[in-house]
Amino acid sequence: MSEDIKKTSPSEKILSSRRDFLRRAGIGAGAVAGSTLAAPYVSAQTGPIKWRLQTYSGAPLGAHVIKPQIEAFNIAANGEMEIELFYADQLVPTADLFRAMQSGVLDAVQSDEATMASPVDISVFGGYFPFATRYPLDVTALFRYYGLKEIWEEAYSEVENVTWLSTGSWDPLHIFTVDKPIRSLADMNGLRVFGVPTAGKFLSKYGLIPVTIPWDNVEVAMQTGEIDGVAWCGFTEAYEVGWADVCNYALNNAVTGAWFGSYFANTESWNKVPADLQELFRMSIDQSHYYRLGWYWGGEAKLRVEGEKMELTQLPAEEWAQVVKDAEGFWDEVSASSPRSAKVVDAFKAYATNMEKAGYPYR
Repeated sequence: MSEDIKKTSPSEKILSSRRDFLRRAGIGAGAVAGSTLAAPYVSAQTGPIKWRLQTYSGAPLGAHVIKPQIEAFNIAANGEMEIELFYADQLVPTADLFRAMQSGVLDAVQSDEATMASPVDISVFGGYFPFATRYPLDVTALFRYYGLKEIWEEAYSEVENVTWLSTGSWDPLHIFTVDKPIRSLADMNGLRVFGVPTAGKFLSKYGLIPVTIPWDNVEVAMQTGEIDGVAWCGFTEAYEVGWADVCNYALNNAVTGAWFGSYFANTESWNKVPADLQELFRMSIDQSHYYRLGWYWGGEAKLRVEGEKMELTQLPAEEWAQVVKDAEGFWDEVSASSPRSAKVVDAFKAYATNMEKAGYPYR
């Protein structure tokens, strides 16, 4: 082998193996182009149903969190329906996603409630709610066994022309910084970070300054010093989208174990979809949830241990205990904001209690 060929880094080996899985599974970028399916059937009277769906994520991340699902759905729909996928800020700014879907500019959205300013009293729980989860499966269990599904359905039944479809888990929340390591709570003071609203509000207690800019501008903003880092994701995303190439430090303390991300549809658009295609879309959402569970969970561990691009830092044990204690007050504050929010917080508390009592492997 030529000495000029650069040795593959540990993180590149990990990312490469994960991309190979996509290709072997037939759900990568070439899935549609390389398929040998027969020509799809298209109704001569009306043609296929056309949808426009925009995700919160930029294209590098969207290649994992939604693109495989949409490509698979379009194939399985066999010409009866076609979804055109748009990434963060491509059609409308992320902050306008909800209104654009409600008005019919978009037919569907993948996002968390807090990021897109969903006008429901439980929007604060979308994204990263401090210490609500420890593992990704916590999200699934909370919606299936602890009443969150019914609470979300009730909340969105009160919103005109929007249908909530499903919520799944993403990655844990870490803070990544360019050149200012966090080794104590005092180090957070004055740091400008791109991040999600709820976690940002909680962390602002320690002087962190949440900054909102377009997703595609984040890397350049860190390079120019406009922001000091990100509080938006876990290690898997930081490596996949290139932020680990810019950030030198990663705080190993995770404020929560999994992001709450949801799928929504414009109700008028949803009602025009036949029942079989509605079910197919729900199945593709479930497949996407399942894929992300493994993609994030495996990547977080391997990149935290084997990734070489960022130095890991840790808060002192007594300071971290204070953060955990402060979260209890934040929970009480949110619980008092509405009766429905109180139901969600009560579910979190009941779930945490049961997980602790159940012990290994739950806690």
